Amino acid sequence: MADTKIAKGSILILLGSMIFRVGGFIYRFAMATLLGPAGYGIFILTLPIIAVLQLSAEGGIPPAIAKYIAQYDAVGQKDMVEQIIRTSAKLVISLGIILSIVIYILAEPLALYLFHNPEAILPFQCVALITPFSVIVGEMKGVFQGYYEMNFINVTKAVEQSSTIIFAVLLVLANFYIAGAVIGTAIGYMITGLAAFLIFHKYIWVKLKQHNAEGQEHPGEKFTRRKELSLIKMLFLFSIPVYLTSLGELFMYDIGTWIIGVFMTSEYVGFYGIGSPIARIPLMISMAVATAVLPATAAALSTENRHLLNTYINQAFRYVTILVLPMSLGIAVFAHPILSLLFPGYEMGTGALQILAIGMLFFTLYTVSASVAQGVGKPVIPMISLAIAVAIELGLSVVLVPGYGINGVTLIPEYGINGAALATTIATFVLMVTVAWGTLRQAKTKLELKNLGKIVVASLLMAGILYFVPTIYAYTSFYAGMPLAQVLALIYLILVAFVGAFLYIVILTLIGGVKKSDVNAFLKLARRLGPLEPLFNKLGSILMKYAV
Repeated sequence: MADTKIAKGSILILLGSMIFRVGGFIYRFAMATLLGPAGYGIFILTLPIIAVLQLSAEGGIPPAIAKYIAQYDAVGQKDMVEQIIRTSAKLVISLGIILSIVIYILAEPLALYLFHNPEAILPFQCVALITPFSVIVGEMKGVFQGYYEMNFINVTKAVEQSSTIIFAVLLVLANFYIAGAVIGTAIGYMITGLAAFLIFHKYIWVKLKQHNAEGQEHPGEKFTRRKELSLIKMLFLFSIPVYLTSLGELFMYDIGTWIIGVFMTSEYVGFYGIGSPIARIPLMISMAVATAVLPATAAALSTENRHLLNTYINQAFRYVTILVLPMSLGIAVFAHPILSLLFPGYEMGTGALQILAIGMLFFTLYTVSASVAQGVGKPVIPMISLAIAVAIELGLSVVLVPGYGINGVTLIPEYGINGAALATTIATFVLMVTVAWGTLRQAKTKLELKNLGKIVVASLLMAGILYFVPTIYAYTSFYAGMPLAQVLALIYLILVAFVGAFLYIVILTLIGGVKKSDVNAFLKLARRLGPLEPLFNKLGSILMKYAV
């Protein structure tokens, strides 16, 4: 049952994340193609600002909503669930309006004095349109997560992704250039906010109100202002560390981008920015597991079931490692052909992508640890670790990107975008180690290191074999003006990826690294794949024979 809860929630979010990542790829591919390296570089500089504003407007409240809804719902306190939704909505909407005004005022000085780029003024100002609607989306996702309604989260993401892509592309094609991309994103959030609210009202709010009206023991009793202030305090005590943690995560993603923007031209921001989302592809798995494990661990802790808590934590780490490790190594091995094939003209980002792929491997393991820490009520653990990691990344980036010297003597050469990637990777390794250690210590849980070690061995062997596979056939520079050859090159690269996946599964099975619970989770995934279900069921039945 424990395995099922984490696996089911993770699979639902993973399926949604796969679609979301594909949509995100289409979005970035369209923007990179339509805007070019220089314009795309400016656009990339706006994305971290959007993310920071969204997060600041939400104040870390959505994870608090998820935690406390799951906690109070588990013990039947529906009236508290209703009040949490009401109070948190007031908070995030107020913060969203305030932050929109702030960014509009700061747009010009940011563009002129930090990034030295007047063309960024209008896109930065357009960011102010996004925040009031994005906070509503964040509020609704927090509620859906607390109720374990992962399908609702997937629907919300699908609406957000599709509407953003459509309107951003249309506005760029209509010659609105970078501002059009940002305004299109704002329109996407407007539509998503409305869709999320309608889903929430129909499937959650009406039923919750009806339940509380029928089961209310004291009909005349109201939730007083004093009680609401106490609830606000409770939300903020949890959300502030979560907010600082999430802010630190954004800085971990984007410090390199900002430092490159300060010391180098926007073209280099574009080269770095095109590789960063590719390196983060495995994050869809860790985020899926993290989304499922937070309410699960919170519920287990509220019932004081330590065995269940231990099971959830070990399953979360296992699911992430078994999928993310081979993916990250595969991206590192095939970085050049991936960029050459999918983003011709951006090959200068190859080295940065190879380094970032390893860095994001460390970051995926951190996300699981951080979510567990939040679930057990200790968000301060990732918060402190992130502060240290961000300081490390900032210091290293400032030195490695432009280089460092004294009196004309070069002490550290200029590493450019590779230096930013290296700084991120070193910082994420420190982050992974410190948060995992602190969280496991707090939860009084030990990881099954022997099983994790088998995954590491299988992944390294797979990567070692793939390293010697010829990939020159995937380089589109040889196929200029030959669309058919480019399609064949893409097919070749996909086939190589499937061969790598097959090798990994075979090696992992032979060394006893596949467990029956893994196969059960795999079969659950197969049920949602429509016409592919029979094929996956057959593969699952074969694996079950050799599973331990």
